[in-house]
Amino acid sequence: MTGAVLAALTTALVVLAGALWQRRRDLSRLRAAEALARAVEAREMGTVRRLDAVTGELRRLARERVPAAAMALTHPHAPVPPPPSAGEIGPEAVAALNEALDAVLAALGEERERVDAAARASMRGATAKVQSLLYQIQSLLHELQHENDDLRLLELDFRNELALRRIQATAVLCEAWPGLARTDSPLAEVVRGAQSRVPGYQRVKVTNHLREQRLGVVARAAEPLAIALAELLANATAYSHPETEVPVTLQHGGGRGVFLVIDDAGIGMEEDALTRARRLLVGPEGLLLTELGNPPQAGFAVVGRLARQYGFTCHVEPSPYGGVRAMLRVPAEMLTVVEDEHDLSVLAPEPVQARPTPTGREGHGVPVPGTGEPTPRRPVDVPEPDPDTARLPSRRRRAPRHQDATGLADARVAARTPEEADARWSALQQGTVSGRNAVGGLPAPRTAGGRDHEGDEGT
Repeated sequence: MTGAVLAALTTALVVLAGALWQRRRDLSRLRAAEALARAVEAREMGTVRRLDAVTGELRRLARERVPAAAMALTHPHAPVPPPPSAGEIGPEAVAALNEALDAVLAALGEERERVDAAARASMRGATAKVQSLLYQIQSLLHELQHENDDLRLLELDFRNELALRRIQATAVLCEAWPGLARTDSPLAEVVRGAQSRVPGYQRVKVTNHLREQRLGVVARAAEPLAIALAELLANATAYSHPETEVPVTLQHGGGRGVFLVIDDAGIGMEEDALTRARRLLVGPEGLLLTELGNPPQAGFAVVGRLARQYGFTCHVEPSPYGGVRAMLRVPAEMLTVVEDEHDLSVLAPEPVQARPTPTGREGHGVPVPGTGEPTPRRPVDVPEPDPDTARLPSRRRRAPRHQDATGLADARVAARTPEEADARWSALQQGTVSGRNAVGGLPAPRTAGGRDHEGDEGT
């Protein structure tokens, strides 16, 4: 009896233990299933969050990053939103979004270049036609000046010259030929010609420190150099007070070449503006019209393109006068000596050493109009050239020239200063106009007051 009870108890215990083990196993399976369910739910929630983050970054890419990056193509200082974090959307998604942005920017760049090339081609055709018409107007005005003594024709001729400079600069910016062929020209005459193309030309004071009066520029570079000088002079006169002078110095520099130094006492330029100007003066490849601002400020870009194409260089820095100093270096390869058969202009500035001064000595000053006092103007400090390697072109006479009475008269005429020539011409014109008024002719023209030729701003 006792054995049967023990056997029954043992069996019951075994059954109970089996049931407990089964229950524990079921509970562990249930816990594992619950943990798996929670993990799946967490993973699903993470996937949903990442999908939402990717969707948000796609919207941000379309609404913020692409427009900002496109703006930065033309405005380098424009802020660009940073790329998304890899921890939020994953490195693969970040790489895919960056690739999409790069593809959009590449397409925008190609389209900008295509549109810019089309605009340049259209402007080249337009400037060529306008330039031809302006040259025809110039020829007609010269004929009228020989037939009439109306001073307004001189003003019209000058206005036409301003329009020609604008058209030439635009044509050069569009990779066109300057449109005017010249022979070998004395450097002083090139500077004087550039001076005549800018408003406020009366304020430009040229000092010639060259050792050779007939030192000139080769034919292929004469007109490009005049265009570049005119742009620099336009900047100097436009951004300085109308009552200040703009000194221009011609001098030999260190190495083989000549320096043309332009100073102004204007408002100057900030460091970032100077950096941008120096970049443009190098003549960078791939410069687009849209990068020049609105309205375009193309002066430095025109100078840089001409400098890169023809071989001279230009540099800008703060001027001791308070404004900006522009230094244009003409290398020896662009210099020559003009033949004696070429008559020098009486308006071209003579070398300082050859000018008579009130003190009776040469090279000690330039007379100040209206005072008779010499104003000394020292050349800008530049390294002296090595006499063994820095030899400029020298003139060789073909045969000795005999100076007769006619030659002496020509020498006396050539010795006139620009102020004397201008005074004689003005007196002749005013006398002619006064005579016509006395017999009931045309009324005397009115002189323009205030600033000359407003609206031709610097670049």
